[in-house]
Amino acid sequence: MSIELSRLANGLTVVSHERADVETVSLGIWVGAGSRSETVAEHGVAHFLEHMAFKGTARRSAQAIAEEIEAVGGDLNAATGVDTTAYYARVMRQDCGLALDILSDILVAPSFDRTELQRERDVILQEIASSLDSPEDMVFDLVQSTAFPDQPAGRPILGTTKSVKGFKSDHLRSYLGAHYQAPNMVLAAAGAVDHAALVAEAERRLAPFASNATPEPAPARYRGGVARSDRSFEQTHLVLAFEAPAYRHPDYFAAQVCAGALGGGMSSRLFQEVRERRGLCYAIYAFASGLSDSGMFAIYAATGPDRADRLLRVIREEFLRAAEAGFTEEEIARVKAQIKMGLLAGLESGSARAEQLARHILVHGRLLSTSELIEKVESVTASHAQRMAERLIASPISLASVGPILHVARF
Repeated sequence: MSIELSRLANGLTVVSHERADVETVSLGIWVGAGSRSETVAEHGVAHFLEHMAFKGTARRSAQAIAEEIEAVGGDLNAATGVDTTAYYARVMRQDCGLALDILSDILVAPSFDRTELQRERDVILQEIASSLDSPEDMVFDLVQSTAFPDQPAGRPILGTTKSVKGFKSDHLRSYLGAHYQAPNMVLAAAGAVDHAALVAEAERRLAPFASNATPEPAPARYRGGVARSDRSFEQTHLVLAFEAPAYRHPDYFAAQVCAGALGGGMSSRLFQEVRERRGLCYAIYAFASGLSDSGMFAIYAATGPDRADRLLRVIREEFLRAAEAGFTEEEIARVKAQIKMGLLAGLESGSARAEQLARHILVHGRLLSTSELIEKVESVTASHAQRMAERLIASPISLASVGPILHVARF
């Protein structure tokens, strides 16, 4: 196995992890721009652009794109995040060139056909409507906008019905031209890939991307607050959140360990206390997510409207207990084993590995070895996790709930 990294003349990074024991390759183009790079007038344009990339180019129709990749047994997909947008494919060894040809084609020469634009607009409007039928989607959008109000980092990635209805091809071309610059892009591949061949193909296909600098995204300023939606659902869904370290911060892994100990699995404190001992909910979990300059530590759970106040009280008690009394060495050891297992398992998935390589370049500007990542996890102690709990609970609270609550005052 070998990991190689090259940079094209225009500044675009090419990184690959070759594995001789597989016959498929996962590859993609990651762009260091997502929803937080949008202006107010562009809300939702990053996601709209991602959708339109597959809807035809100067050389291929939307149907041709789908047929060409599936004719070789491959698949294409894409995803828009707050900080990044990704376009990726998985194919057999001999079809790596075709996959890169298609991926580069949809980004270098998208047609933005008017008919396809209107059709995809309708699809995204249905996607927005679908998210409003999902209380879990709603509560996470609500807590994000509460934690980071009146700024791009807090706005829903999908946009709004109003903003999506107003987009034209000029909006897409403007965003693409401003943010899809070679130094802000990574071509990553993992599996049955020949790095030299990949670089040569990339030089041909991706040279049109300019080497200009991209605009700095708006900063993420955590504030916190409380927001509720009384939409009628069978259960009350809630998220309790706090400001967490950014993913470049030295305490990032301490936040991951703290989240795991509180709500990272069936042995975690919240799962055992809230579900197993008290039967207050079916699902409860905690996680820490990072942005380039901030982050959010969140606890999610759902329960009956008559139990929401008790559920929130127990979550609060467990969080306070962690901050005041800390965690046991056994708890921390279990969580670190889970995190390490996730890191190592990701190496076995071509798609996960390619994404990991790309994110390392975009986030850290370099590749982090597996041993370095494991060392960062292992360095977290019980006292580090306790100090993180203390730090989190001292930050402003963000509380979002969706669904009816019987005892609102107590909640």
